[in-house]
Amino acid sequence: MTTFIWPYVFLLLPLPFVVYRFLQPAKQQITPLYMPQLAEHAFNDLEGQPSSNRLKGVFLTGFWLSFITALANPVHYGDPVALPATGRDLMLAVDISGSMQERDMVIDGRRVDRLIATKHVVDEFLSKRQGDRIGLILYGGSAHIQAPLTYDIKTVKTFLNEAQIGFAGDGTAIGDAIGLGIQKLKDQPENHRVMILLSDGVNNTGAVTPDEATSFAQKTHIKIYTIALGHPRSRYPLDEKTLADIAKTTNAAFFRARNSQELFEIYEIINKMEPIEQEAEIFRPQKSIFYWPLSVAIAFLLLSVLLQQVAYRSNPKEAS
Repeated sequence: MTTFIWPYVFLLLPLPFVVYRFLQPAKQQITPLYMPQLAEHAFNDLEGQPSSNRLKGVFLTGFWLSFITALANPVHYGDPVALPATGRDLMLAVDISGSMQERDMVIDGRRVDRLIATKHVVDEFLSKRQGDRIGLILYGGSAHIQAPLTYDIKTVKTFLNEAQIGFAGDGTAIGDAIGLGIQKLKDQPENHRVMILLSDGVNNTGAVTPDEATSFAQKTHIKIYTIALGHPRSRYPLDEKTLADIAKTTNAAFFRARNSQELFEIYEIINKMEPIEQEAEIFRPQKSIFYWPLSVAIAFLLLSVLLQQVAYRSNPKEAS
């Protein structure tokens, strides 16, 4: 669909006729220089005039119509496009400490380590979160923002799949991971602030304790879902109580994943507990096309000038 931003400009269309009809030319004492007059050529009675004058009238009229059309700023609206549905600001915190190399998970019938299982499950979870802004924190002995909050879920998946055990150093800094997530979420809309923290260990390093970070998360109304990952007979200790307290304090939920199937089910539960709002916004792409009528106007003007020059050279008296 094409419309005009300034349609009132079309009120200027009769201007040349008004100028020609009501403004009398000034009396001149000397022979005037040759100068084409737009109104004279566009609205003069063409009967009995040379054919070149008639054609000039057509060109100048076409110029004025095209120029006014361009001045009205025509725009073309494309087909309606749905924007991403308004969803959550969701920060994922994934443990990549040394204990995540424990091979006590099974994916598609083969035994894999905990990090590979986490990547597989979270990848599927992310595919269902179109409309959310997703961020990714990887933590071990320190916590790092791997991906800021973004609608580009494909990139978040890529960063997660590229994560390797040991990239964030030795140890498990749960408090630092929560603190970093709070920094990125605290300025977002209050009902959108959600964090999912997965750990298979015990907080044993970092500048912030889990209790301190959790207290601040509670004050800033950030919900933190926690997942304790690992087989019960694992050689690595797992602090379920701390993770459960974090979730309870922030009005979220704690989950225990003993295997990859339970981990998958947990993310499915969280997906339903934090639904995406489905009221999508619609917009129509807009493209200005004023340059088309402007190009036509310039073409008409150039043809008029060219015709005037040809007529003048063939018969200077008639052209003047």
